[in-house]
Order: sequence, then structure tokens, then C-alpha cells
Amino acid sequence: MDPEVQIQRRGAQSYAALPMQVTMDTLSGAVDQAFPELFAWLAGHAIAPAGPPIIRYLVIDMAAGLQIEMGVPVATATDGDGRIRPGVLPAGRYAVLRHTGPYDGLVAGNAALQRWAEEHGITFDSWDTPEGTAWRARAEHYLTNPATEPDPSKWEVDVAYVITEP
Repeated sequence: MDPEVQIQRRGAQSYAALPMQVTMDTLSGAVDQAFPELFAWLAGHAIAPAGPPIIRYLVIDMAAGLQIEMGVPVATATDGDGRIRPGVLPAGRYAVLRHTGPYDGLVAGNAALQRWAEEHGITFDSWDTPEGTAWRARAEHYLTNPATEPDPSKWEVDVAYVITEP
């Protein structure tokens, strides 16, 4: 079955970021620590979130580790301080797949998006580095708050990769 993928033009999105180095095994624990810290930091600086939280994947080596940013979108760029830094998802054309269901299905969702792109001649803006594959913009947007929707079968996440322009 062909996944439902949309090509969307998106504007730049500023966010407050918590940079992290994780493995696939430590990612879940990092999420549990990072998002409460980010939301507390925003509240302490009287900054309202401007969208759902994200995980931005900067460099990926599935076997060795991932360089990521946990982020919360903000209306205007912030300077950050200490562990919190400013981030920006760049404007551009994105291939977007909406994953519905438990978060443990996101690896398969990402794989489905990558297969779809290959089958449709779409290339992502990424390149190889000694640390792994670097991405100009690869992110998961966590649209559903598990605190208000406890049923994991209803959780929605947009998996979005910026694509190269033809």
C-alpha cells in the first residue's frame, strides 16, 4: 500500500532547541527529559509555544548514534541561554507523511516515507559525513499531546523531510 505523502511548501519555523546526542535505545528517555525542560524554560521566559513539539534529526547513524534537537516552535526567534539554543527549520518544499499510532511505529513511518520518495524520484536534502547522514531538515512534529489523548492509536506525528528543488 502506498503511504499518503504530501509535498508541502513550508515557511521557516523558529524554535527553542535542546541539542542532544542519543542512540535509538536512549531516544525515548531523552524525550521524557527534554520536553518538560523546554516547556518549563519557555514558561519561565513568558514565551508561548507556536506549535507542537518537534524532534529535528541533524545527523543520523542508526548503529552509532544521532545528533538531534528537541524543539518547541516559537513565534519569534529566541536567543536561548544555557542548554537551550535557538533553532530554525528552513523554508522549503517538504515531503510529509502523517503517522497515526504509537510512537514505536515511527521508524516504519520514516522508512515508508523514504521508500515513497525513492519510488517517485524525490531526493532529500542530505549528505554523507564521517558521523553519518546529515540532513538540512528532517523532523517529526508531535501533533497529539499524550497527556490529553491517552489512546496511542490516535496519536499523530507529521514526519517531514525537506526535498531538493528540481
